[in-house]
Amino acid sequence: MIQDIAPHKLYNQFVTNQAVRQDSQIFCFRGRDLLIRAGEDDICLPTKEDLDRAGTPGEAVCSYLFRLDQTEYFILLDEEQAAVPEGFEYVNIRTMRIRGMGPREMIFAVNTAAQLACWYRDNRFCGTCGHRTVLSRQERAVQCPECGRLIYPRIIPAVIVGVTNGDEIVMTKYAGRGMHFYALIAGFTEIGEAFEDTVRREVMEEVGLKVKNIRYYKSQPWGVVDDILAGYYCDVDGDTQIRMDRTELKEAVWIKREDVTLQPDDFSLTNEMMMMFRDGKEPR
Repeated sequence: MIQDIAPHKLYNQFVTNQAVRQDSQIFCFRGRDLLIRAGEDDICLPTKEDLDRAGTPGEAVCSYLFRLDQTEYFILLDEEQAAVPEGFEYVNIRTMRIRGMGPREMIFAVNTAAQLACWYRDNRFCGTCGHRTVLSRQERAVQCPECGRLIYPRIIPAVIVGVTNGDEIVMTKYAGRGMHFYALIAGFTEIGEAFEDTVRREVMEEVGLKVKNIRYYKSQPWGVVDDILAGYYCDVDGDTQIRMDRTELKEAVWIKREDVTLQPDDFSLTNEMMMMFRDGKEPR
């Protein structure tokens, strides 16, 4: 999966008073587009020196993000302040994944940075009193100097569900999306809902099936949409006829183990769960 980057390691602990240097690598986002060196298969970020030379204002704030192995990374907080150095361009982070730009540990770092960039951008102002927020000096948080509210990065829980019936599994395709490959049933956890209840509800809502024997498999951070994903397998309970919610799905079918086709890359928990079922290795 995308987080499986060993022997590399992402050290995501926040470090206080970490000063940006001229050779520090900087994440510069515009929405979901990231500034990288043009025309390369690798993901090469600009340095502080590159940005300064291109005309990025000297007062532009760069905040420490994390360390990948021994390399520290920072983020330019105000997206509009970034001047584009010669030889660099903005590329959509999903395009990077589709192109297979890498290495894997850098794709994971990009997706984690994108999640934090979105959080910083969405919390420039306090949702309680409307005052502009400032960076906390003690932890990864932003704080309102007017009312004192502390705001932490948002993480949204969701489930991935493999519904099985012996040697068959329910596979789906989402409605209204460009993805041509199969996925599994998925959905967000509601307020006051346990993961197991999310599994029951999402399966009923999307394909009209009751389930039993719900068993946990594995979790995954999915920074593209601020998620923490929890993977579950379960067995159909009774009637196996699929009643598909056509507002959510364009296809939902029972597929035998030997006929399971995987996704184009091995980044997702969904893909690994489909592979485990295909190979008969899912938890029983």
